Amino acid sequence: MPHNTERPILVTGHRNPDTDSICAAIAYARLKNKLSGSRRYIPCRAGSPNAETSFVLSYFKAESPRLIKSVRTQVSDIEYRKTPGVSKNMSLKRAWNTMSEGGVVTLPAVTEKDVLEGLITVGDIAKSYMNVYDSSIISKAHTQYRNIRETLEATLITGDEERYCREGKVLIAAANPEMMKHYIEKHDIVILGNRAENQLSALDNGADCIIICEGANVSPTIKSLAEQNGMIIMVTSFDAYTASRLINQSIPISYFMKTEGLITFEEEDYIDDIREVMASKRHRDFPILGKNGRYLGMISRRNLLGNHGKQIIMVDHNEAGQAVEGIESADILEIIDHHRLGTIQTLAPVYFRNQPLGCTSTIIYQMYQENRVEVDPQTAGLLMSAIISDTLLFRSPTCTPLDEKVGRELAKIAGVEIEKYALEMFSAGSDLKGKTDKEIFYQDFKHFSAGKLSFGVSQVTSLNEQELKELEPRLLRFMREAMQQEGLDMSFVMLTNILDQDTRLLAVGNGAEQLVENAFGLSPEKADSGTDGASSVLLRGVVSRKKQLIPPLTLFAEQL
Repeated sequence: MPHNTERPILVTGHRNPDTDSICAAIAYARLKNKLSGSRRYIPCRAGSPNAETSFVLSYFKAESPRLIKSVRTQVSDIEYRKTPGVSKNMSLKRAWNTMSEGGVVTLPAVTEKDVLEGLITVGDIAKSYMNVYDSSIISKAHTQYRNIRETLEATLITGDEERYCREGKVLIAAANPEMMKHYIEKHDIVILGNRAENQLSALDNGADCIIICEGANVSPTIKSLAEQNGMIIMVTSFDAYTASRLINQSIPISYFMKTEGLITFEEEDYIDDIREVMASKRHRDFPILGKNGRYLGMISRRNLLGNHGKQIIMVDHNEAGQAVEGIESADILEIIDHHRLGTIQTLAPVYFRNQPLGCTSTIIYQMYQENRVEVDPQTAGLLMSAIISDTLLFRSPTCTPLDEKVGRELAKIAGVEIEKYALEMFSAGSDLKGKTDKEIFYQDFKHFSAGKLSFGVSQVTSLNEQELKELEPRLLRFMREAMQQEGLDMSFVMLTNILDQDTRLLAVGNGAEQLVENAFGLSPEKADSGTDGASSVLLRGVVSRKKQLIPPLTLFAEQL
């Protein structure tokens, strides 16, 4: 059977997520789960929550979404074959029949706890049948007598078939009893007919098992003597020639299976990584193991053809540069956003909802209403917090009357006094004590591109003007490093004072100072930070990255 194809759908915001990104993912996943029926939607995050978002989640006792560092296609995303594991004591014959019935060429041998012990292939079975001429192979392979009975389709007359053959050889008793005593030895398995004297001779010479062919009867005397001596008697309908040919098929697969140097993959492995390994090996099938090492199934190169990536819903972004790593291999189903249209490309048409509102969570609240789904107090609190954050409590120029209307409605459902709550939330978010330059820079950072330029913009908001001033030299030093790590042409930081409603813009990069001057008509000051090409400028009334900063920067960047 193929691996289960009913995979969960991941709902995720952008990298370095802000409050809207995380709260929108949680709320939209909840809405989809209520509407979908069978499909499962999982809220995710592409980075760690910042201080503000952590406060929101804690305040409303909401669990942080699942962290996903990449959405590259993994083994768990594709349809691999759930070939059942078998016991290493299984006979070659049963293994062959199992392969034929299942249409597979490889069987995994596993323990009772599904730990992989080895692999047996059709080729291994063919070699065993063609190349084995040793009459002692049954005992060397420690074959269980039950396997012999099943392989010969025999009836057990007496003896313990759970025993294992560990000594002796297999022979056909074709000579007279006088001759037989010279070549039957202790622990042998003797294939013979219905002659009682031959049966007695095998018994007298210490054989462990006699196999009587063509369905012949066993006399009560022979049976009684066998019971006394612990000898196994089984009767098969096959003739001696056929029985002698078949008996090697009772050997356990453990004797021929491969146990060393097995190439296995884990469900978490990325398809791009395993494809090269599979191409370099002649094996057709490779075992898949779970995180705990337990065997799950088999994968072949054929399974990689036409594989589908993770199914994703993007919220609060639509640009590839802001998306979680590996988005190009994902199957994007929906995009819910309130930003400018970016560079994302999809393999197929998607549901795309983009509205010029101050917050994605406002759109999601609309969707709850459109589908007549009630918003519970916790979800209301999360959506409200996102709107407060993105609109700076309705002060941002991105805020629309609908954002404020929805924000205040959600506050009533959540049972909070919105102005008081907003102050607590902003205070928690602007508490930067103890944080490294890197943590502060990346707590709200986004990639952008315009023309031939790629640049990044970090925004730090605070209620404390002195705190923002102290951050300037620290962030100016870090910006150059971040620009190189991210492969950017320019790097900017918005130090936004929520109370004064203005932003100190820091700029680093070749041409960044000129770009700022062209975009805002202001001459930036050279920054005394030990960083070449660093400058800063005060932008009064500018608090929105999306509406007030990115449009003019993008416009003039495209002209460079």
